[in-house]
Amino acid sequence: MSAVPETVDIAHLRRWIGRQETASEVLSPELVRRFRATLELPGTTEAGQPAPELIHLCLAPPAVPMSELGPDGHPARGGFLPPVPLPRRMWAGGQFEMRGALTIGDVVTRRSTIEDVVLKEGRTGRLCFVTVRHEISSGEAVAVVERQDIVYRAAESSTAPKAQQPAAQEGEHVIEVVPTAPLLFRYSALTFNGHRIHYDKPYATGVEMYPGLVVHGPMQATMLYHFAAKLRGRAPAGFAFRSLSTLFDDTRFTLNAADENGALTLWTARPGGPVAMSATATFDA
Repeated sequence: MSAVPETVDIAHLRRWIGRQETASEVLSPELVRRFRATLELPGTTEAGQPAPELIHLCLAPPAVPMSELGPDGHPARGGFLPPVPLPRRMWAGGQFEMRGALTIGDVVTRRSTIEDVVLKEGRTGRLCFVTVRHEISSGEAVAVVERQDIVYRAAESSTAPKAQQPAAQEGEHVIEVVPTAPLLFRYSALTFNGHRIHYDKPYATGVEMYPGLVVHGPMQATMLYHFAAKLRGRAPAGFAFRSLSTLFDDTRFTLNAADENGALTLWTARPGGPVAMSATATFDA
């Protein structure tokens, strides 16, 4: 088990605020085909047609040499993201503002900015939150504005005792998902995500001490977003979400939704377990 750093130099880490990164990639029909196949989403893959929402999470990911990866499979720290010394990194939540559609075949550009770096004390120890703003555009038009919240924590917090959380309620609308290893591997491949907790079971269980492979936060968010779109017959204009607990490949989980004042409240949960991800989808009038 890794030792917990004695200090986290938050003043140093906050020097990363304002740092920017730009990357571009062609939104190819082949990527759309793989995205739709992995998430079982119907629709076209033809160039010139609107692309499925949240496929931008699969575009222009960091692509560093193997020699520059850390032991967890992530790129070594200290480049665009601040070099937070806490070893465990997870997606804590975020928000999407949908301003327009991306088009299959277009060059899509992601402009990323570090907006904040904050150190907090949680019940399991220190937590460092990094907030990143992404603007996803095609040409001069911004199609998506995304806020991404990343949390870093100490290694010990994955095995620390946790307070009992209440079981999630069942939604008015429910879909069951079986998080198989091929599904998790495919989503990791789509997003070029080398984080070993999603596909390397010996590492996930033996090093990070999880009970199984971890279900991706971005994949849960994407599933909930498209569940909301299916229920309303149109894509949400806004979507905010928060990760509350972890899902693993050792049991199925459900997508849940309930109507609330014109919006949809959504969440994921395993049978008898707490809410894993909560979300709110809003729609234009």
